[in-house]
Amino acid sequence: MADPWVVVVESRGPAEGGQVSPHLSNPQKTHTKQTMRRQSLTMFANATRSLLGAGKHLRVPLSIRSLSSPSQLNAPETKAAPQANPTSAPEATATSERLGALGENARLPRSVQAVYLRPLRRKAEYGLPVCDLQLRSYSVENVEFFADFAIRAAYYLDLPVSGPVPLPRIVERWTVPRSNFVHKKSQENFERITLRRLIQIKDGNPQAVQAWLAFLRKHAFYGVGMKANVWEHESLDVSKSMDQSAPEIQKSLEPHLAQFGQRKDNSAGNNIFDILDSDRFAERKNV
Repeated sequence: MADPWVVVVESRGPAEGGQVSPHLSNPQKTHTKQTMRRQSLTMFANATRSLLGAGKHLRVPLSIRSLSSPSQLNAPETKAAPQANPTSAPEATATSERLGALGENARLPRSVQAVYLRPLRRKAEYGLPVCDLQLRSYSVENVEFFADFAIRAAYYLDLPVSGPVPLPRIVERWTVPRSNFVHKKSQENFERITLRRLIQIKDGNPQAVQAWLAFLRKHAFYGVGMKANVWEHESLDVSKSMDQSAPEIQKSLEPHLAQFGQRKDNSAGNNIFDILDSDRFAERKNV
């Protein structure tokens, strides 16, 4: 097999019937030059092949350096970070220490701390019930939250309170047709559960009880209904006191009952004859 790195140069001499080129005057010298050129090419091919074979058996990887960017012998210099103002460090330390001291020594107000604790209660002296407040809701969270709120409000009004007592649930169910066309023979069931809690006030002043109920109505919670039964202790002359208070009650209810049974925007101050004699109906009378 011929060596791929050997270049064969053929030349025709005068013995083969060719003519000698004008620049090759001496055929012997030309043959010598061709032989030397062939030997040099063979040596170059053998050396290259030996180097390529030696590179395959190297176990230590050679270091390859990219020619696109010059190597940096020294590490790049890092820019020094800007130093903080030495006068601000003591001020920050003093501020943090002062805030830490305030957090350790100070406390939240009593009203805020009471939110995370159980409601406070007043102790009943005689145990006479004066008010039963019943809370109703379809949600457990709503009724429990508002019951806790009512008990805390009773404490600040100096009202002894007991409860909340869970009452039996009211379960209502309805069975109705699913539809009036294709599904008219199939039925669908609905269920509604009402949750109840009872809060009782004992030995309370009637005015304080009324203020407590008014406060609960003012700050009523959504989804919670209230029903209150109030007992008041009166003397034997209760009929006389009721007759004396009747004019005052009637006077207080007069603004609310003035428009009872008729529309406010449809009321007229004049009678029917004044309306007929007005200018509105004068033209029709002449016709």
